[in-house]
Formats: sequence, structure tokens, C-alpha cells
Amino acid sequence: MDASAGASHATDEASFEKAIAADGTWIIYTTADLTVTKAMTLDGEFTNGRKDDAGKDVIQRKIGLYTQDADRNVTARFTLTIPELTIKSPNASIQHGIVKGDLVVDVDDFQLVDTKVEGNVYFTEQAYKDSFVMDDDSSITGKNEVKAN
Repeated sequence: MDASAGASHATDEASFEKAIAADGTWIIYTTADLTVTKAMTLDGEFTNGRKDDAGKDVIQRKIGLYTQDADRNVTARFTLTIPELTIKSPNASIQHGIVKGDLVVDVDDFQLVDTKVEGNVYFTEQAYKDSFVMDDDSSITGKNEVKAN
């Protein structure tokens, strides 16, 4: 998928599920707390419309749990409550909010940016854990470990 798929404003469980699907959008964002009652998967490979230094499309997927002003300052943070979210999109990140539930990472280069996970983060392979990046503003209250499915 390319960046022409744009961004999706997830307002409820159905719109969140559609946005994170393999045929969804590269950015999924919410402007309020969101509760999802079933396990879901962030799936598909997306580009963000930019090129790297070699001229190749940059692969990226983002769940934004925040709003921002014109200067890109975060103005509000939101909570995603979900039993389990499996991450299968490469170069995916969850940014500027709270996830209440477990994450299962089944792909390289997953990132948490200014995000608190109130739950566990499980990696299906050691290589996925090794490529995981979490900034100083992020935290995980539960386990952060490899756990094969």
C-alpha cells in the first residue's frame, strides 16, 4: 500500500478494525479513548510517501493515540483498551498514548514512542525483540519477553 491510502480516524471498534487491516491506512489515529472488545492484528506493508537516501519508498505504519497542534506539539493523549493487539506490519509504531492490553510483536522494527503499555509485550522471535525500540518516555508495566506462539 502507498501513502495515498492516507490516514484513518478510528472512532469505534469497527473503524479501528478496518483501519488496521492489510488494506487499511498507514496512519491510524484516534481523538478519544477507544475500547476494543476482541483481539486484533495490525497487518500489511505500507509506505509513508517519503523516500530514503537511496530513493526507495519508506515503509512505515503508525497508530497515533494523540492530537497535535499546527506545530506538531502533542495536545492530548488517549487510551486504547484492547485484549490483545498483534503487530505484523513492518516498521510499525504506537505513539503518544496508553495501551491497556497485551501486544504481540510478530515483525521487525516495532517502536513505542511516548507510549505506556499497561500490559505485556510478547515477541514471537528473539530477532523481533532485538530490533524493538522504546524511547525514554515509554514504559511497559508487564512482561517484555520472547514467547513463541
